[in-house]
Amino acid sequence: MPLGLLGKKLGHTRVYNSQGVITPVTVVLAGPNRVLQVKTQAGKDGYNAVQLGFDDQKDHRVSKPLIGHIKKHNGASVKRIKEFRNFSKEVKAGDVVGVNLFAPGDFIDAIGVTKGRGFEGVVKRHRFAGGDSTHGAKGWHRRSGAIGQRLFPGTVQRGLRMPGHMGQVQRTTQNLEVIQVREAENLLLIKGSIPGPEGDYVVIRESKKRPKGWKPPVSLAPMKKKAAAEKKPEAKAEAKK
Repeated sequence: MPLGLLGKKLGHTRVYNSQGVITPVTVVLAGPNRVLQVKTQAGKDGYNAVQLGFDDQKDHRVSKPLIGHIKKHNGASVKRIKEFRNFSKEVKAGDVVGVNLFAPGDFIDAIGVTKGRGFEGVVKRHRFAGGDSTHGAKGWHRRSGAIGQRLFPGTVQRGLRMPGHMGQVQRTTQNLEVIQVREAENLLLIKGSIPGPEGDYVVIRESKKRPKGWKPPVSLAPMKKKAAAEKKPEAKAEAKK
C-alpha cells in the first residue's frame, strides 16, 4: 500500500471539464491526516509502515491504551487510525499529509463498508427469480425452494445461498480516477461511486493495478482499420485488370 489517506465520504455531485463534458463524482474529505507513528524495518517492529490519524477526538472518548500510544509519539487523539505499509513518501511523526498526495488523472482504490440492509430474503440478497405468480404456486413467490437434497445426502450443503444479513461488509472499488484535487478544502473529487453511506469513513489508497504514471495500452484496432482501408483500392484495381 504505497500511498494512502483516511477520509470521509461527503456525498455526490457532478463537474464539467473545459469541453463541457459532465462527470459524476464522489466528494471525499481526505485530510488533514496526521502521522502518528513511523515503523521501520531496522526498528523493533521489523517492517516499514506509517500510521495515520484522521478526525480529531476528545481525550475522554478514547481508550487509555490508545491515548498512551498516541501521547508516546506526541500526537493528538483521533477518531480513526489506519496503518499503511511501505508508504512511499518520506514522513516523520507529527507531520501532516493531505490530498496533495494525489493529482488529477491518478487512479485510486476506495475501501469502505457497504450499507447495512438488515435481514433480507433470497430474492433481494441473491437476486433469485422467485416462484411462479400463477398455476397454483401458493406461498412460493419469493422463496428459494427445496434445500435438503431428498434422502441422500439429506443435509444442507455448506455455503448454500439462503436468507440472512445483507450488507455492512468491507468492499474495495478499484481503479477510480481522481478528477479534481481541492487542496484548500482537503477534498478529492473521484469519478464513480464508493462503498458506504454518506458520512462514513473510507480509505483512499494508490491503485494497485494502475499506479502513478499508468497509461492505457495502445489499441491496435484503429491501425488495423487504416491498413484495411488502404488495401481496398489496391484490391479493386487488381480485380479490374
